[in-house]
Amino acid sequence: MFILRALISFFKFIRDEWKVFAALTLGVIMNAIAVAYFTIPYKFPELGVTGLAILSNYTFGISPVWVILIGNILLFIWAWKFLSPHIIYFSVYYIALFSLLLPTFSAIRVDLPDDRFLAAVISGVLKGISGAVILHTGGSGGGTDIIAIALRKRYGIEIGSFSVAINLVILGASLGVVGLHSTIYGIVALYVYGVLVDNTMHSFDKRKQAFIITNIPKEVSSYIINTFGRGATLLRGEGVFTGQERPVLMTLLSSRQIALLKDYLKRNDPNAFVSICDAVEVFGKGFKSWKSL
Repeated sequence: MFILRALISFFKFIRDEWKVFAALTLGVIMNAIAVAYFTIPYKFPELGVTGLAILSNYTFGISPVWVILIGNILLFIWAWKFLSPHIIYFSVYYIALFSLLLPTFSAIRVDLPDDRFLAAVISGVLKGISGAVILHTGGSGGGTDIIAIALRKRYGIEIGSFSVAINLVILGASLGVVGLHSTIYGIVALYVYGVLVDNTMHSFDKRKQAFIITNIPKEVSSYIINTFGRGATLLRGEGVFTGQERPVLMTLLSSRQIALLKDYLKRNDPNAFVSICDAVEVFGKGFKSWKSL
């Protein structure tokens, strides 16, 4: 009965979070391609539980799938009470699909580039896009994510500090197994991965925040609502020099919408004062959901 209830709960969760699972599926596919075609054939190192699994493959010829599955099962048992249901569901789905796709892709022979640097860059690009998609949707890939979440909740250890420490250990072990050259290429792939994740995440969430001091706040508000389908907040300001009340509109728009807004103000209120800056991450209705955290 427990297994049946768990399965029913899992399928209800998939129904409610199907967009996240669709994005997670895309991320898993890209990551599996990166590992199967642009990591293992070139003996590049990898991070996290996957990195340990690949090292065991290089050293003992063990299939990475077994290490990934067993390693994650042990981590789930250790950290079960510290994990939220959505982290568990996302992690189980990711691990199961990745474990299925990795040997499938590895069995399909393709022509690979002879240039190891090019392979490292391709690996980093695929993993970077995969990681950004997964992080953006609030998904989880299991592995060291599980350890990081548990340590943060139990001991207050920051995830970033833990990730750096554990991955340095794995890279150090890789150096003794794959040699200096392969380790350097692996670091190149990881660097490309990190840069791409950061920039892709910013492109997903970045908006332009505009503060508008205008003599026609109602007209500008109507333009924003009717043209862009976005809202605005009216703040009550006061001119320091004049002492007069000055309404201030605050809104969040895309770059294209900001350009149209500036054109509207130029034509309808050329005396308006506008301050525009980047909003790196926006939560709330119409933007990123709090459920993604």
